This record gives sequence, C-alpha cells and structure tokens, in this order.
Amino acid sequence: MRPTSAVSEVVVGHFGKNHRIFAPAMKKQSNIAIGMAAGIAAGVSYGMNPLFAKPLLADGVSIPTMLFFRYAISVIIMAVWMKLKGESFRVKANELRLLVVLGLLFSLSSLFLFESYRYIPSGLATTLVYLYPIFVALIMVVLKSYPNWQTWIAIAVTFVGVILLSLPSGKLSLHAGGMILAALSALSYAFYLVIVNRSTRIRHISNHTLTFYALAVGTVLFLCYQYTSHVPFMNGVSTWKSALNLTGLAIFPTMISLLTLAIATRIIGPTRTAILGVFEPITAILIGTLLFLEPITPRMVIGITLCLAAVLFMSLHRPSK
Repeated sequence: MRPTSAVSEVVVGHFGKNHRIFAPAMKKQSNIAIGMAAGIAAGVSYGMNPLFAKPLLADGVSIPTMLFFRYAISVIIMAVWMKLKGESFRVKANELRLLVVLGLLFSLSSLFLFESYRYIPSGLATTLVYLYPIFVALIMVVLKSYPNWQTWIAIAVTFVGVILLSLPSGKLSLHAGGMILAALSALSYAFYLVIVNRSTRIRHISNHTLTFYALAVGTVLFLCYQYTSHVPFMNGVSTWKSALNLTGLAIFPTMISLLTLAIATRIIGPTRTAILGVFEPITAILIGTLLFLEPITPRMVIGITLCLAAVLFMSLHRPSK
C-alpha cells in the first residue's frame, strides 16, 4: 500500500530533526496493510465453500455432518498447531463465557446460511449474508461509534453490488423463511465482528486461542444438531474424495477464514472488515463459473465491479485523524 499524503508530508518535511515522527506513521500504515490483507484473505478463503461443499452435497453428505466435520477437523488442526507453538489454552472463567458466546455466534452464522439453502437458491442466500456490513454499521452507531463518510459510501455501493449479485436471473423463487434465515446469518456474523473488536475482556487473548474456542464450540453445537437430524452420521462420506473435501472445507473456509478474520477485525475494525467480506461472494461466483461452469450474467459482472470499486475506495482513502 502506498503511503498517504499525510505520511508523505512527514517524510518530506520532517525526515531530519523530526525523523522520529516517521517511524510510528509508517508502522501504522504497515499495520493497516496487514489488516486489509487479512480481511481480503478471510473473504476469499470463506468464499471457497462451494469448491468443497458442492461435491459433498452431490455425494449425499448431510448439512449437519458436513458442518460437524468442518469444525471438528479445524479444531484438531488448530490444537496441534498451538501445542507445537507452545501456546496456552488457559482462559479465565469470565473470558470462557464470552468465548462460548462468540463461538455460538460464528457457528450459528454457518448454520443459518446452510439451512437457508433449503428454501432459497444458494447464490441468493450467500449474497444476502453480505448485508452484514449494514448490520455492523448500525450496531456501531448504537454503540455511538460512527463510521466516516467514506465508509458509508463504501457500504452503500457494496449494498447495491450485492443486490445485483443476488439477482443473476430474471426470476427467483423467494421464500420468507429462507430470507429470514439468511438475514439471521448476517446478523450473527455482524455481532461476532463487533464483539471481537470492542470487548476488552478478551483483547489480550491471542488470535489462535480465540479461533480454537470458536471452532470447539461449533464442533459441539453441530454434533448435537446431527443427533437431532435423524440422518445417518456417515451418509455420503465413503470415498477418499469426500475425506479430502471435508478436510479442505475445514482448513480454507473455516480455520484460515476465522483466523484472518480475527486479525483483520482487531487491526482495521469491524466495519472495514465487513466490507472486505464482499470477496466471499466474488470468490464463490468465480469458482462456480470457472470450475462448475455456472453461467455469469452482465448484471453479475456489474455487481462484482461495484463491490471491488467500493473496497478499493475504502482502502485508498486518507484516514481521518
């Protein structure tokens, strides 16, 4: 990321006797760049869901089974990683309670999304989830933290782009229950982002620990959900391809996405992170078009262009003091 004009003025006018001002400014810019990159990585990795989920659904794997293995494999990998790195799993009781809430919010977001697929087209459901930047902004307003005008413009343009992406064809079969489930998925995700960013109780907890407990809570939740679904647990999980797809689903759109999401939210805040999440539907659409030969319409191209323009505008504007 190129330095803003404010940083350039520091370089030109104060590089001599006031050179100490330059280092903090550059460090801040470096941190923002890391946060933006993490936010994009979170969106792209989460957008890889269709790459692994569509073959699993075609094999007859149920949604509860898919979600359970997705979280269970992820939490095992994260636990091994933390053990090798010598990181502690210990948290205080009051911290654990909040981590459980965060895990429930993140897991419910996945659950509501997958359940909405039963009633509305999956493309519509996936893109409707990206109303969550609007929910994040509204929650932050309630908390008396007001986004700047550039962020509001980016949110508005993103909203228009998502609407265009959700209407790729002339007619859609809309179902009130499915629409509500997709909206609940977005709302759960928005609350997760805000709590991670705003809570002082867990601010000192590492991103790895935060991710581990979110995944652990999801594993338990989906195991319970599986036992109430009356579907054979291993139905459809019978080949090595299914095992690879379950592992890929656990690593990319779950563990990597959740970890980079936590990094981005803490560095650049929940609103900017939410807007960068538009890379999820963009990635999902590209995967569907290039790998599964799903059609792409001019309306979808316009929507993708608007979303990218909004992200670029938000990324390059000069931050306020």
